[in-house]
Amino acid sequence: MSEAARRRPSGLGRGLSALLGDVSREEPIAEGGSRSSGVQTISVAAIAPHPGQPRRHFDEGALDDLAKSIAARGLIQPIVVRPHGSGYQIVAGERRWRAAQRAQLHEVPAIVRDFDEAQTLEVALVENIQREDLNAIEEAEAYQRLIGDYGHTQEELGRLVHKSRSHIANLIRLLDLPMPVRMAVADGRLGMGHARALVTAADPEALAQEVIDRGLSVRDTEKLARAAKPGGGKRKPEMEYKGAGADIEALERQLGDLLGLKVKIAHGPAGGSVTLAYSSLDQLDMICQRLSGEPI
Repeated sequence: MSEAARRRPSGLGRGLSALLGDVSREEPIAEGGSRSSGVQTISVAAIAPHPGQPRRHFDEGALDDLAKSIAARGLIQPIVVRPHGSGYQIVAGERRWRAAQRAQLHEVPAIVRDFDEAQTLEVALVENIQREDLNAIEEAEAYQRLIGDYGHTQEELGRLVHKSRSHIANLIRLLDLPMPVRMAVADGRLGMGHARALVTAADPEALAQEVIDRGLSVRDTEKLARAAKPGGGKRKPEMEYKGAGADIEALERQLGDLLGLKVKIAHGPAGGSVTLAYSSLDQLDMICQRLSGEPI
C-alpha cells in the first residue's frame, strides 16, 4: 500500500453518524452500484458478509432470539452495505442479516454507501463498539489492522471510538498473548482484566489455564501473575501495605477497561468519590449516555 493511501483523509474522529452521513439528505442509489445513502430494500441473497469485519463470534442463542423478534416485527433498523461485485457487502449489521435469514426474510432494509476498505473497517469497528458486541481480542485486532494496514495512530483511533489512548494501547498488548490464551478471551472464558494481568507473566498459557480451572477473579489473577515473576513474592508485602489500596487500584483498572477512560477512586472511612477523566466532548457524551442508560 502506498504512503499516500496509508495517510489518506478518513472519517476518524467524526463518529458513526458522520461517517454514514445524513441519510435524509441523500438520494437513493442508482442502478449499477453508484453511491447512495437512502434506505432501500435489498434481497438477502444479494448481500454477503465482509471477510475482514471485526466481529467473529456470534452467540447462537442471542441470534435465535433476534430472529424470533424479526419474524414477529420485521427488521426495524437497516443494515449498512456497500456495492461489491454484482451484489452488496455488509459494512455494519451482520448479526441482523444473519438473524433475518433465520427468520426466513427474503429482503431487508439497507443503507448503501461507497466505502473503501479502510472506511468499511472504521464504521464496522465503531458500530460494534457502540453496541458492545466485540470481545477484547476482536477489538484489539481491529485496532491493529487500522494501524498496520492504514497508518492510523492510537490517538486517532481513540477519537474514533471515544476511548483513551492508553485503552487502545492496553488492548493491542493483548495480541502478544499466546493463541490459546487469546482464544480463551475471545470465547469468554477469560475477561479483559484477566488477560491484562497475564500479558507480562512468564508462562501466561499455564497461568491462564489455572485461572480458568479455579474460576479466579481478576484480582486473584493479578496476585498469581505477580507471584509467578522472579522475586514477585518478595515485593508483594510492599505493594499491599495500604490494605484496601491494592483492591481500589484493581477496581480502577477494571472500570477503566470497561469505559476506556482513566478512572480514579478516592476511598475513605466516610465514603469517597469516583472520577472519570475525559479528553473530548464525545467522551463526555458517552459517559452521560452510560450513566443515563440511553443507547449509545
